[in-house]
Amino acid sequence: MRHAAPKAHKAAGAKSLTNLFTTHHGSHSPQAVYAEKAAAGNAEALGIDEDLAAKLNEVAPLTRRSIRESAKAAQRRNTVLTSASLAALVGTAATSMAFMKSQDDTTTMFPAAGAETTQTMNITRVNDGAASRSDTREALTDGLQGAQNQGAVGATTTSTTNEGGWDLGDSNAIADVNALTKAKANNSKVAERVDKDEANLPDGFNPNHPTGDTGNQYPWGQCTWWSYERRHQLGLNTGSFFGDARSWGASAQALGYWVDNTPRAVGDVLVFAPGQEGADGYYGHVAIVEAINPDGSIKISESNVQGAGVISEREFSADKVSGFTFVHY
Repeated sequence: MRHAAPKAHKAAGAKSLTNLFTTHHGSHSPQAVYAEKAAAGNAEALGIDEDLAAKLNEVAPLTRRSIRESAKAAQRRNTVLTSASLAALVGTAATSMAFMKSQDDTTTMFPAAGAETTQTMNITRVNDGAASRSDTREALTDGLQGAQNQGAVGATTTSTTNEGGWDLGDSNAIADVNALTKAKANNSKVAERVDKDEANLPDGFNPNHPTGDTGNQYPWGQCTWWSYERRHQLGLNTGSFFGDARSWGASAQALGYWVDNTPRAVGDVLVFAPGQEGADGYYGHVAIVEAINPDGSIKISESNVQGAGVISEREFSADKVSGFTFVHY
């Protein structure tokens, strides 16, 4: 028994060491208990040297938790090493760039022996009032001429000058004040005629009076239809409801038109009284002045003298003109 006991103890120790690398199931098996004690650093329970047990626990963890913790520890070590390596690499690159920059600055500030150097020249201010980049100042007009002479072949160079006057005296006076349009008429044609007839206008005449113009409402081909149509061709308004030809003078005057017995411009309406110069004995007749001759005679255009819609012309001498009624604007 005395000789067998040591052998049994030794065998037990050898068996425990063998079971350290053997997979067994169950948390209360002898193998699991030994593994738990080994993980806790209990080398005495295993019957082995403490340093050897610690080393075995490092290289071969015995529990899943130990495996996970070992893997996490290894990952942390790798992360720390990688970060440190990147930081060292960035620092090395920054140091290299700074060193190269300092080398360039040093080379610029302190050129090597024999290197070409530049010399700063003092610029002397010229007080002749001209602007130039050359040492010799030239007049601006001469510079423009020189630029024109040095232009490329085929190029067109234009030079300008500020010669001239800004006189605001008699040289800028308006030659014909009467040529300016002063009337405030909305119709441009009426405005021109009001300026021309200013001395003869009735007192209180309003060039923007109601026109009564809503379109040609007269029967086609009649004298009233043509008079309205022709006036619009000349840019002049005409009332759409002046009535029969005999009443055109009175109807126009009631709206504010200028009406008298004198022809004044092309486009005036000539109103014939019933029976006058061949006009209808009841309705009368209207026509348009087409020309005023120097001797006072006039030429007119009219419709329905030779048939409905037929436009014809007639002339009347100066002695007959004063007996007609004229509607102007």
